[in-house]
Amino acid sequence: MDVKWDDLVGSALLGTERRRPPGVVGDAQEAAAGLLDAAASGVVRRRAGLTPGVAGERPRPAPADRRPPLPDAARRRLAMLLADRAGDGSRAWRRGAAPNLAELLPQWLGAARAEGYAAPPELLPALLDAARARTDLRADALALAGPRGLWLAELNPDWKFALRAGRAGAAPGRVAEEPEAARRLWEEGLFAERVALLTRLRLADPAAALDLLASTWRGERAEDRLMFLDSLRTGLGPADEEFLEEALSDRSRNVRATAAELLSALPGSALAQRMAARARSCVSLGPDGIMVEAPYECDAAMERDGVAAKPPSGRGERAWWLGQLVDAAPLAVWPARFGGRTPEQIVALPVLDDWQGDLHAAWCRAAVRQRDPAWARALLGPPPAPAAPVAAVGDPAKLLSILPVRERAEWVADFIATHGLSEAFQMLGVCAVPWSDRLGAAVIDALDVARDVGSYPWSFSGVMGLAERCLDPAAADRVALLAAAPEERPDSAPGASAYWAEAFQRLTGTLRLRALMLAELRPGSTAPGSPGRAENE
Repeated sequence: MDVKWDDLVGSALLGTERRRPPGVVGDAQEAAAGLLDAAASGVVRRRAGLTPGVAGERPRPAPADRRPPLPDAARRRLAMLLADRAGDGSRAWRRGAAPNLAELLPQWLGAARAEGYAAPPELLPALLDAARARTDLRADALALAGPRGLWLAELNPDWKFALRAGRAGAAPGRVAEEPEAARRLWEEGLFAERVALLTRLRLADPAAALDLLASTWRGERAEDRLMFLDSLRTGLGPADEEFLEEALSDRSRNVRATAAELLSALPGSALAQRMAARARSCVSLGPDGIMVEAPYECDAAMERDGVAAKPPSGRGERAWWLGQLVDAAPLAVWPARFGGRTPEQIVALPVLDDWQGDLHAAWCRAAVRQRDPAWARALLGPPPAPAAPVAAVGDPAKLLSILPVRERAEWVADFIATHGLSEAFQMLGVCAVPWSDRLGAAVIDALDVARDVGSYPWSFSGVMGLAERCLDPAAADRVALLAAAPEERPDSAPGASAYWAEAFQRLTGTLRLRALMLAELRPGSTAPGSPGRAENE
């Protein structure tokens, strides 16, 4: 007697004492055996009764990747880095003297991308998995994966992110050359795809990107309008003024504020000129220095131009309004306002009635917004003297980011030589990588001094991490001289000397490994300070 499969499953779940399928007889033990026999027969019938499935369409062949393959040593290195990527790269300060391979993977990918190599086909799955797990790897990983990586991503739903990034992240020139594809993606794509598309298109054709945004602007959600508007920072120019002026009347306060900020970065815009007139009425030069008469109210016209009426907690209204007017005014206003003085001479003028902090802070924000190196240089001044306080108006790191690369490194090197590393972390983060010889030497010397004076070692772990990524690999031999553990100082933290020695050993090993990685990507080059391959593999 045939027994339905569902009846057998029900009896197995409830037990044969509560439900016996038809045809199963006997006591409890016999009924259980009979149920298993019936299930065995049922499995055979179910398997034998399956009809063959229809064969699916074969995947299209993978596209050709005509880029050169990785050298053998570099291919082995990539395999090792990908295999280790699951290791915990965020361990506590005591992570041993071995280099952190998880932190070396992004550097390797960036260097391989710059060299124009194609990823080995057998490593594409691991490369896509790494890019899926870490968004900071995606741009370089997908560029290295190339067209075959996108082909493979079409076959695995876990890698859908690569398809979105691949379409939206196409080369700017290619996006500009395919307007229909760009418009289709703009109208049908996901939000992240559309933001990426807009940003890429702004690099190649700012006007076309603006037209694309304007075509759907009124139908976008407020939070989406804000992100799209922020994309206009790329390629921002006078042609964007009309659109941004209309955005000043947007129903979203955040959109209005962003539009006003972008317009204030265009010194020739009508908004910048309105702000300039307001700022001039508040700031003038008297016989004893700069005089400030802050606004007494924030009228509707000021609010439409992006001035926030309500100050943050602890900030006075008049100072809050003054700061917004000054940081939105073109910096070119002030030399004419102050008798043709240079930015250095203006910054050196005394500001009466305790308004100096507010005025200089607003000028700092204006210099960053308008990317004005002359004003950034004047507001930074030379690095403070040893006895002078380190605190400065504004954000030194943001001001430094405007200066030329070499000047930036020289300023930070002088600062570290005078004040050490305790205030320099953000400044180091805006310096070009690899650090210049002088900046790298200043960092190494400051770490050596910190160890010798018995400084608490773990407070320098962030700088050590930066040094592992940013020091020139040629500095490895110099760092190696510091790796020997000195005698424990009586006034130092327990274990501090061992930590310092371990940290310098790890830094030495990381620099040598970085040098070796670069040499493997460039066959025939010499890796300074790197040991032979047998010592590392």
